Amino acid sequence: MKRVLVLTPLAMALSLGLAGLTGCGTSSASTETPPPPSISSFSGNPTSITDGSSATLTGVFANGTGVITPGNLTASTGVGVTVSPSTTTTYTLTVTNASGAAVTRMATVTVTGSVVTSVTIDLASNGPGVTDKLLGMNIAVWYDLVSNQTAIVDAFKAAGITQVRWPGGSDSDLYHWATNTLCANGYADGNDTFSNFVNDIAVPANLDVALTANYGSNGTCNGGGEPSEAAAWVTAALADGITPSHITVGNEEYGSWEYDLHTTPHDPITYADAVLGSTGYYQSIKTASPNTLVGVVVDADNATGGWDNTVLANAKGAYDFVEYHYYPETPGQESDTFLVQQAAQELTTNINTIRAELAKWGTPDTPIYVGEIGGAYSNPGKQSWSITQGLYAGQVLGEMMDEGVSRLTWWIGFGNCNGTSGNDSTSLYGWQDFGAYNVFSDGSEDATCPGAGPLGTMSPTARAFQLFSQMAVNGQTVLTATLAGDTTDVRAYAATNPKGTALLLFNDNETTSQQVVVTLTGKSSSSSVNVVTYDKGIYDLSGSPSGNPPDPSGTSTWASPITTSLGAQNLPLALTLTPWSMNVVIIQ
Repeated sequence: MKRVLVLTPLAMALSLGLAGLTGCGTSSASTETPPPPSISSFSGNPTSITDGSSATLTGVFANGTGVITPGNLTASTGVGVTVSPSTTTTYTLTVTNASGAAVTRMATVTVTGSVVTSVTIDLASNGPGVTDKLLGMNIAVWYDLVSNQTAIVDAFKAAGITQVRWPGGSDSDLYHWATNTLCANGYADGNDTFSNFVNDIAVPANLDVALTANYGSNGTCNGGGEPSEAAAWVTAALADGITPSHITVGNEEYGSWEYDLHTTPHDPITYADAVLGSTGYYQSIKTASPNTLVGVVVDADNATGGWDNTVLANAKGAYDFVEYHYYPETPGQESDTFLVQQAAQELTTNINTIRAELAKWGTPDTPIYVGEIGGAYSNPGKQSWSITQGLYAGQVLGEMMDEGVSRLTWWIGFGNCNGTSGNDSTSLYGWQDFGAYNVFSDGSEDATCPGAGPLGTMSPTARAFQLFSQMAVNGQTVLTATLAGDTTDVRAYAATNPKGTALLLFNDNETTSQQVVVTLTGKSSSSSVNVVTYDKGIYDLSGSPSGNPPDPSGTSTWASPITTSLGAQNLPLALTLTPWSMNVVIIQ
């Protein structure tokens, strides 16, 4: 029931009378006081920069609008504002509410004098010969080469890939080429016959081929490998129209993880004996294909009685090269600082260890082939498709060029995405939440790496090969590059080039640009300077065209390197290397 209130004449009069009293200076509506503004935090990151670099100011505040001075920069709570002061500056965040009440908080960004690193290239120096055989990839028998042939060939050509290793890693010791089958229920794609590999990939892409002979198993999978199988393989290769440049006896035979059906598995004496003799691997392969180099595997242990010293001593005279594999990181323990600033240089240390072993056994000039290389030795995470591994890969190529390494094939070109199984921790830099061994995208075929772009898209590691292809020109010579200044963050490699002098310069600092001055001895000017750069900023755009990763699946741009033409220049040449960048500089 609705109740109706009826006012009597007296009540109405009293009501009107009381209402009229409000006109004597007292408002009928109350005014609420807005809550006071507050600032929880205000800081810069980093708090110290060099001149020409940037810092990000971030304030967390409530109950008001924010302004940062100097500069009158509009601030939103929790959102960074980029500043680039040329001198040490104290910034003030002022938060003001609707009634004009204000609170402030200050943060100082210290600017230090920029360290200028000098890079001196000795044009009279005469280092090892430059080879494009460092531009190599592995391919494995489990990835459908026929259906993906066009994308693979196009991607390899775009990145400058000239070498390939087949049939792929540990499967080599289970794989039987004639039947395209593997022992132990291993898998080979039905399209991946050796003839298809040659005709669909090696020949169209103009790839130099290295094979890994099966040392671990015979054709019936009940004993060790047979040299006759390897000899028949190179014979078939010749019939298919190619001459394998290298064939290695087995994969990582020193490791307990490797498939080995010999009576005494993973034994250096047994291994060396299999290489030797008129029916051993070396002579059998050489008889079938005299121009194919035959190699043995090493692991840089340099231990008395260890794998290397035993094999190199016992098999002396029966190997044309040695093959080494390098994976410097343990899964779950990856470090960006280590990978970017130390891992490539540790590889050089290991190469020199192998050289010392070879010298000990009287073969100091034996070529060294880096047959497999990557970051984590298994279960790769986000680092594998981040700018960090790209910087590592680029420095590996520079180091191996300087060391005169004869050949290198990265693990792996296609067909080895790892999805979200690896280390995707926020302690590692990168917008993506997947990892992969492969450095070219498998596209929509592999849904576990949805942000890797269309089939054949280049990761930062593939971009490193693409940049280095401009330096890796056969017939050129390594030049000595001497650094003075910031030798932690700046790396430099140099070689002669058909266009003049080529430099590969790295800034291994994540946040700070590096100023460098390049001197070419005896040269005072250049008619033209071109710089090609791939850096953290470009990688970040790969996560989102708007610059705010992660990007929605399917729209990733995976942006290309940037080319800058500087025209004619006087020398020495001043350059600014952006944070976490690799740069190819061609000075004519």
